[in-house]
Amino acid sequence: MRESYLAIDLGAQRLAAGVVDASGKVVIRDRVAAPARHAWPVLARLVSRVLAATPEEILPTTCGVSCAGPIDDQKGQIAPAHLPVWWDFPLAAKLADAVGMPVKIGTGGQGFAMAEAWCGSAIGHNDLLAVLLSDVVEAAVLSRGRLLQGHSGNVGNIAHVVVEPGGRNCRCGLQGCLDTYLGVNALEEETSRTLERIPLALVERAGIMLGRAVASFNAIAGPDEILIGGRALQFFGPSFELALRKEFSERSRIGQMRLVNLKVLGPEATSPLIRAAAIARSAATHQ
Repeated sequence: MRESYLAIDLGAQRLAAGVVDASGKVVIRDRVAAPARHAWPVLARLVSRVLAATPEEILPTTCGVSCAGPIDDQKGQIAPAHLPVWWDFPLAAKLADAVGMPVKIGTGGQGFAMAEAWCGSAIGHNDLLAVLLSDVVEAAVLSRGRLLQGHSGNVGNIAHVVVEPGGRNCRCGLQGCLDTYLGVNALEEETSRTLERIPLALVERAGIMLGRAVASFNAIAGPDEILIGGRALQFFGPSFELALRKEFSERSRIGQMRLVNLKVLGPEATSPLIRAAAIARSAATHQ
């Protein structure tokens, strides 16, 4: 049998599942619209369909789930602010019973970091910060090739780093969090527009705020690479990257801070199912 992983991605608009092989290729995939209520039966049927369609020689033995954070790694639960349907649900335990294999839950940012280091643009980079600009801002840190997790499993998520004291109100209860300037949900709520129609001034502001956040992380941790990805980049355009790089450069003047490679990824970035597979792969590798 060839090594493979059952990959599941939980989003606000859709649930996706698939099987990814050891090279990072998606060999089976399926998805459904995300239900507002009673999500577990829908997910269970989706996963059952994917496994039924998988040839025996590539049946997976480990399952990875990616979703927005925060997660509770100890309990195997998730609690994204915009996905209340999953709050307090024993997701890892229910999935493990349903699929008969170990299940590892991680954030989209964690999956992004590990996937890029596995089969994407960061192969060979063992110390990195990866920032995913999606419905919300997600991020994760690899140190010497290992994902940093901490007690709850959320180390490195800079979404609620304050980049503008006294700034925009955040759903977490603070003001000026990075997520309020970069998360797709926050931007669309602020402007009452879809992401495609976000004003240029707010796109440039987003780049400045991210530049501040990653420069601060760079001063603390000194990674060799900082990756920026996510669907928001499809609409931000060159003005975002220009503002990001200018702010980052102005706030990274100490010698060693200038050594980091800041990389903004386009459509070539790894997909959500590959990120979920990377979570499963990491769990299997470090058992």
